Parts: sequence; structure tokens; C-alpha cells
Amino acid sequence: MPHDHHAHSHAGHVHATPPAGGAFSAAFATGIGLNLAFVVAETIGGLAANSAALLADAGHNLSDVLSLALAWGAAWLAGRKSSARYTYGYKGATIQAALLNAALLYAALGFILWETIDHLRHPAPVNGWSVMVLAGIGIAINGFTAWLFRAGQKSDVNVRGAYLHMLTDALVSVGVVLGGGLVMWTGWTWLDPLISLGILVMIAVSSWGLLRDTVRLGLQAVPNGIDLAAVRTFLLNQPDVVSVHDLHIWSLSSGDHDAALTAHLVRPGGADAAWLARLAKELENEFHIHHSTVQVEDGLTPGGCASGC
Repeated sequence: MPHDHHAHSHAGHVHATPPAGGAFSAAFATGIGLNLAFVVAETIGGLAANSAALLADAGHNLSDVLSLALAWGAAWLAGRKSSARYTYGYKGATIQAALLNAALLYAALGFILWETIDHLRHPAPVNGWSVMVLAGIGIAINGFTAWLFRAGQKSDVNVRGAYLHMLTDALVSVGVVLGGGLVMWTGWTWLDPLISLGILVMIAVSSWGLLRDTVRLGLQAVPNGIDLAAVRTFLLNQPDVVSVHDLHIWSLSSGDHDAALTAHLVRPGGADAAWLARLAKELENEFHIHHSTVQVEDGLTPGGCASGC
């Protein structure tokens, strides 16, 4: 049976081009500079103080520097215009960066775990005062860097990754300060690698949600906050629509403002441009779906799928 193909409709809204490097370009630059300097200081201090906890924290801070650099690069790519080959632009780079950051994080945890176990097997004297001073500086640096990303962490998983990394590091540094004080007070050198193990567990647990969300984005799952069944019901309730099939919703980038939808609606008599424009606008208002592509058919196509597809 005949059917009408209707391309993507913006329904009157405008997509602003993100600034080069993303809206948090200055935050990324500041965070990278501060944390890179701190990694060097913490590594030197950890070796001098013979502290596994400090070295563990330095290793994780180094992974944070790499994560911030990747996230910043992805944000820069996301701001580039689309091309004949990359018709959606480069927004998907933010998803790939988030996935790569998660992989780097857990690889770093494995290396740190190996070093921590070695310190547990061969405990050595620890300079608790140096540990406390350096970790205290870490609280200030990581806390300030996390604050730089606080405004965007709820709407973009790429920015949220940076925010959570920094916030977690600030909390971890609090634990290192307490550990350094306990070592000085008790003289129990085995407390330092034990605290390092606790740091590893905290990082692994706190990063799991981010890993889960980035994997979902990479597999083009329905974005968080959008109910697929509710969208299907909404489309079925449109005037004269008798069925819906091939309904797909996914995210074009790590931001929650980039949800896209494609769907086939069976509607006898088809639909005109005004009807489609109104539908696209309502999808945007009701479900925050900004990119909708709808194909309207006046009946099921021969050999085609029904509403259960």
C-alpha cells in the first residue's frame, strides 16, 4: 500500500552549535593543569614517604587527567559541524570518550591493586605527616575541580564523569589524611595499604553507575528519563493513528538533550506537514525528544511488520 516518507522535522526549534571545546572548556583546562601538577607532587611525595595510599591516589589522579583530556577532546569534536560523511556530526565522540574513560579507570585500578598487595606483603615505615599534607592539598584541588563541573553533571554523562571522578578523589583524599594520622598515632604501617584497598573499592563502586550508563549509550539504549511504553501510547493516541511499529529511541551524544526517535505510524489517509510538525513539537515538549523522524503509512505494507515490531 502507498505510504508517505517524512524526513526529520525540527518543528520550529533551533539547535545551537556548541562552543569549541564545549561549554566547560575552561573547567577542563583548569582541572587538567591543577591535577597534572598534583600528580607529579603526589608521586614524588608517595615515593619519599613510602606510602601506598599516596601512590594509589596519584595513579588515580593520573587517570583523571587522561579522562579530563579525553572528555575535553570529545566535547571539542561535538562542537564541529556535520559533514557529507558524518551526517549526525561528531556528537557521538562524547559517548566513545566516556566508554574509553571507564575502561582506563578500571585498568588503572588493576595496576594500583597490584602495587597495594605488594605493600601489604612487605609493609614499610610510612611518613604520615607527608601523607597528610599532600592528601590535604588533594582535597582542595579535587574539590575545586569538581565544583567547576557541578552545573553540567546532571545533563551530560561526559561532564558527569569528570564531576564524579573529581568528587570521588576529594573524598578519597579525606580518607588518606585520616589514614596518615592513624599511622602516626599507632605506628601500624599495614594501615596504609589497607586504606589503599578501601580507596580502590570506593572508586570501583562509585564508578559503576557511570560505566553502566556509558555502555547503555554505546548500545543505543532508550535514554534515562524516557519511557518507551509511554511514547508508544502517546503515538497511538494521536488522531486516526491505528498502530505503531519500528519505534526506536536513542541518544546521539552523552547529553540528555540529544534524544532521537524514528517510528512508523499507520494512519489511513496519511498526514500533512502541519500534522507532522505538531507531532514533533509535542514529542519535544512531552518527552524532550528533539530529533524525530516519523514515517506515516496509510496501511500495513505487504509483508511488512505489525505494531509489535
